[in-house]
Amino acid sequence: MNAPTRPASAVPLLHTTPGFEADGRNLCPIREVLDRVGDTWSILVIINLQEQPVRFNALKRSIEGISQRMLTVTLRSLERDGLVTRTVRPTTPPEVEYGLTELGQSIAIPIAALGSWAASNRDHMRQARETFDLGA
Repeated sequence: MNAPTRPASAVPLLHTTPGFEADGRNLCPIREVLDRVGDTWSILVIINLQEQPVRFNALKRSIEGISQRMLTVTLRSLERDGLVTRTVRPTTPPEVEYGLTELGQSIAIPIAALGSWAASNRDHMRQARETFDLGA
């Protein structure tokens, strides 16, 4: 199986889209966004918060393998970037709930597109890996 090396004419040349143009600080938008949401934990947090706000421990239980510290760090980063809100209710002990902001909800569209692409192409990638490994 050979993967095409040239994009089809309907596929945009990525380096010509605005997401890849450097700004005055020599940073491109895609790099900044991928630095934030390109890790496994951020995407999983966003997926788990999409339907409704969730308390910290429920969120931790829903993301297999994440440590308490990593979840805390991830939530703080997402909150700092305006993707997640943190709400503290004055109970004893305090009840903390996390939810997506409007900006956080909007990132669901590109994540869904990537998920659809992954579902359609995972088998092709696995086959390419097997072919490569046999020839290596």
